[in-house]
Amino acid sequence: MADVEQGDVGSASLGGTEPVNGTAQFVSTAEGTALAYGSLVLMALLPIFFGALRSVGCSKSKNSSDMPETITSRDAAKFPIIASCTLFGLYLFFKASCWQAYCFTLIPFIHIFSEEYINLLLSVYFFVLGILALSHTMSPLMNKIFPSSLPNRQYQLLFTQGSGENKEEIVNYEFDTKDLVCLGISSVVGVWYLLKKHWIANNVFGLAFALNGVELLHLNNVSTGCILLGGLFMYDVFWVFGTNVMVTVAKSFEAPIKLVFPRDLLERGLEASNFAMLGLGDIVIPGIFIALLLRFDVSLKKNTQTYFYTSFLAYIFGLGLTMFIMHTFKHAQPALLYLVPACIGFPVTMALVKGELTEMFSYESSEEILPHTPRLTRFPTGPQCCWAGTTTLPQNRRRQPRKRRRDQRRRRTEGISLCCLILFAPDGGAAALCLLRSLSRVRASYSQRIHIQSLVVFYHQTDVLPKTMAGF
Repeated sequence: MADVEQGDVGSASLGGTEPVNGTAQFVSTAEGTALAYGSLVLMALLPIFFGALRSVGCSKSKNSSDMPETITSRDAAKFPIIASCTLFGLYLFFKASCWQAYCFTLIPFIHIFSEEYINLLLSVYFFVLGILALSHTMSPLMNKIFPSSLPNRQYQLLFTQGSGENKEEIVNYEFDTKDLVCLGISSVVGVWYLLKKHWIANNVFGLAFALNGVELLHLNNVSTGCILLGGLFMYDVFWVFGTNVMVTVAKSFEAPIKLVFPRDLLERGLEASNFAMLGLGDIVIPGIFIALLLRFDVSLKKNTQTYFYTSFLAYIFGLGLTMFIMHTFKHAQPALLYLVPACIGFPVTMALVKGELTEMFSYESSEEILPHTPRLTRFPTGPQCCWAGTTTLPQNRRRQPRKRRRDQRRRRTEGISLCCLILFAPDGGAAALCLLRSLSRVRASYSQRIHIQSLVVFYHQTDVLPKTMAGF
């Protein structure tokens, strides 16, 4: 995660300019610093709040392009390792420009790893991503303000591979006139950022990335969120306090992966250059955990958002504490060092007080994909298998030996695999779909349930399920 950092700290005291090595360097005033920190806090809160609200609707969407990406506990455990490798790799690339003069005679192609070439490549990459992210962010607003008098034509972008029966769809994207308007506006911002690298264009793309991340990245449960936040807590502390890698990459990386705000805005206007910064990781990572708690609030059906507002206030407290300590000690701070204990501790304490700790940790966000699905208590056999949701639990189940119950669970898992194969048979697809609908909550591993649920959602979207069975 990029850190919260105060640029050029320690070079001068607050309140004016003073010469440094014979040159005058501007030092931000107390008012400018307060404005910069307050703006960063406000910009961090906006994508978390609105992204969390949009994540609730995203989990109920039937549009495949809006389906969220679910993070499992295995993904959460691997993420700090992958992030560390990526961060250190970027650090080596940026450092290569410092010692390429000594190694040029030995490694003639080392000049391609200079900081300018790397930033140029990344600028083009984030230019494309930023346009798409900003278009997706603007889409709901455009749907409301688009004049009804103008025609809204539908378009489709289709790329296929092969021909005849071997034809495969590579890209199948449907859009309309509203999407084209959003794309045009986003392209203007993208060209502005690509040519000028202005801090406002950087923040527009950064806010779009953060909002899309909170909306489309879903944690499957609270335990996974604790694993992810705990791992990145250690990651952030090590790379900020243990080395200079994080700060070096954050200063050298010219991409909209951080929010910046000038501390000298009051004195120099839009041409200010003395920035305070906040990494997008310090927004998105706590943000997806806060969004999970909002979906948990919705699942309780109590018409309250207790855990959402508790974690939201915890984020404000943690980020404010980060900036206070950073300003006091004049050193870059790992924001997750303060955000993780606050964002986990406050909601867990609230759950303990309300007696809902068990419900919180047993909540599965993935079950929202197929709500009201009947739970399967034993694997069905015979022609009535497609109505397996009506089967009942054997009365003597508790008396069965442990080995026998384990064998029954294994047979259930084998039945899931069998049903997945049946789906691709030339006939019987609809009946198998009904069976999968019943099997979607079977007591199997999380990855198996997700695989089955994704198949059911796919066949719903492709209208394979007969209309007479659509409500099953």
